[in-house]
Amino acid sequence: MLSGAPMIDIWIEKYRPKSLDEISGQAEIVEKLKAFVRAREIPHLIFAGPAGTGKTSAALALAAELFGEDWKMSFLELNASNERGIDVIREQVKDFARIRPSNSLGFKIIFMDEADQLTSEAQAALRRTMEMYSETTRFIFSCNYSSQIIPPIQSRTVVLRFRPLSKEDVVKRLKYIAEQEKVDLSDDSAEAIYEASEGDMRKALNIFQAVASSGNTSPSRIFEMVGKTSRKEYEKLLRISLEGLFEDARNELDRMLIQQGMSGIDIIRGLHSAVRSSQIEPRKKAEVIMALGEAEFRIVEGGSDNIQLDALIARLSYIGGRLS
Repeated sequence: MLSGAPMIDIWIEKYRPKSLDEISGQAEIVEKLKAFVRAREIPHLIFAGPAGTGKTSAALALAAELFGEDWKMSFLELNASNERGIDVIREQVKDFARIRPSNSLGFKIIFMDEADQLTSEAQAALRRTMEMYSETTRFIFSCNYSSQIIPPIQSRTVVLRFRPLSKEDVVKRLKYIAEQEKVDLSDDSAEAIYEASEGDMRKALNIFQAVASSGNTSPSRIFEMVGKTSRKEYEKLLRISLEGLFEDARNELDRMLIQQGMSGIDIIRGLHSAVRSSQIEPRKKAEVIMALGEAEFRIVEGGSDNIQLDALIARLSYIGGRLS
């Protein structure tokens, strides 16, 4: 970094919740964690759920409220996706676990982020460590899928499932940050960020900071920056395809592929989201989803985006006419 260059705060860290009360959404989980704080004791925990839903923030806030200002002395955070082998368990985890806690609660916390990336051998070693140091160490595992954690560890933990944040929760947080940063953010733009982030608060904040730094927070700029298009455009493509307007639908696809630089998979997933929330009658919706699934499979297997998307809208035209 050049000498004298201004430091840029990363908003996902600057506005990371410092307490359980500051965590957006996840009301039931927050109440359970507050109960642990009141009891001054916690079991081993698994935080399972999609990225950006508050799992790491919840673990940090829980430790801060349990241990107070010196919480970092009683908290070890490891990212299992980077350090996923058995040596990490034998060295770092055991070394930390065997040291007697210096706090008044009598235990420490080891937080394993992305624990579903640990090898099965590392998880087996971790289970033994949990047993040996159960009196002085509590483990919190964060993962996308709790099914990837071996059953012996699952049976020793309480599983808390984090859900994607609602539009209301994301928009409320974005508005708060916009006020703090003195950035104009319209309701349409906030909703566009939510749509692009799909309930991932970390992704939403990264998008917001990126567009705010460009000086243009309009919805069109937001979708352009993330390489997506709005739900309304997917709904339009779906509608005209089902109406049998093949050439119009083909022109829409060309615009998405060429002008916006989208991939065939992006378009199929956007159409999938649009059809799931649409009011299409159930039988037609089922046919459309099957067609989308087949098109995605063929592209993943190496098919041409252009040919498969042409075939998809032709299939949708056939479905719209046959089931109308």
